[in-house]
Amino acid sequence: MRRKHPMIRKLLLDAAAAGLALMVFALFHHVLPRAQQSLNVQTIRPVQAEETAVPETEEVRTAEAKAEDRTAAAEPETDETASATAAEKTEGYRPTILTTASSGRSDSGGRKSSSRQNSRKSGKSSGMNSKGGSALTENDEAAEASAEPADETPLAEKFADRFTNSVTVTENSYTSPDISITVNEVNEENLTYYVADIYVRDITCFQTALAENTYGSGFRDSIEDMAVLNNALLAVNGDYYGNTTEGVVIRNGVIYRANPTDCDVCVLYYDGSMKVMPGSSFSVEEAVEDGAWQAWTFGPALLDANGNPITAFASTSRITNANPRTAIGYYEPGHYCLVVVDGRGESSGISLPRLSRLFDTLGCIAAYNLDGGNSSIMVWGNEVINNPSGGGRESSDALLIAEVRNDG
Repeated sequence: MRRKHPMIRKLLLDAAAAGLALMVFALFHHVLPRAQQSLNVQTIRPVQAEETAVPETEEVRTAEAKAEDRTAAAEPETDETASATAAEKTEGYRPTILTTASSGRSDSGGRKSSSRQNSRKSGKSSGMNSKGGSALTENDEAAEASAEPADETPLAEKFADRFTNSVTVTENSYTSPDISITVNEVNEENLTYYVADIYVRDITCFQTALAENTYGSGFRDSIEDMAVLNNALLAVNGDYYGNTTEGVVIRNGVIYRANPTDCDVCVLYYDGSMKVMPGSSFSVEEAVEDGAWQAWTFGPALLDANGNPITAFASTSRITNANPRTAIGYYEPGHYCLVVVDGRGESSGISLPRLSRLFDTLGCIAAYNLDGGNSSIMVWGNEVINNPSGGGRESSDALLIAEVRNDG
């Protein structure tokens, strides 16, 4: 028995060694690899999130660079936006000077026929001596309201009888070689409004101004001060772009913002034509190509694609009901009107449907609602001529008619 005992001990030791070996094998080949694999997943995920982050906004191309690939706007901002607030700096596209050469925009659906346009121009061209927002509701299929493409006749020749060789000024009119303005106050029952009938020989006479001459949501000024600072003959409030980060802002050929919007957009082109479209239809590339001179985001459109009054709007009743209003009307390239309606006082203000009918009566083929309420102000001869609600308020921008400066 004693001789067998060492042998049993040896067998037990061998079995223990074998078991230990199996445990080590399992540890290195099964347990540790799974733990390491789990650790790798946790460390990889943040890297993937960084690699798939949304790219920075892209730089707007000029017409000359239209064929080039769009690149991320990682460079420092231009001088035009150096003073913008941090929120405005990240709103979208960087300013880009548009080309002054119109590329001949094609006639899109919804433009007026020549017969209708000519019939409007005869008899009630301006209607001067007679007594915002979401897209249209009942005319969505024809939401774009625009005019015939500009013909080849120079504006100076087309409106030769409207201009004078020298500056002539009266109490309610101004004429020069490049500009003709007539301003009339219209008084109806419980309603007072002002209509400025405008002809320009050079589209650059139709200007816009920024508060403190600076783009950004933090800048506001009175319409009167903006008019005086920019030597304007006539001025009204604009779309108050600084009150939102949405929409399109093109001012005097500079694109400051081109963000998505549900509001209608109004674009004035270098060729003198004006077009109102749903925000979803606006393309900054097309704006560059077509030669956009100004663009506003407020609305809504006041006439449909056929120039007819719109009777129903998607806005709430609080917005569509009678209020002080500012709006722009379009007859043909070089001929426009600006309307300011007093409200919330002796003058009751005007509803959007009634404002739409007013522009139809004036003979416009496109019209667009701008900021209203306390903002609605018209400046003529460096003085506020209407009765602004609440005494008026400062705004971020204005529409101006001014002589072209020849600083050179």
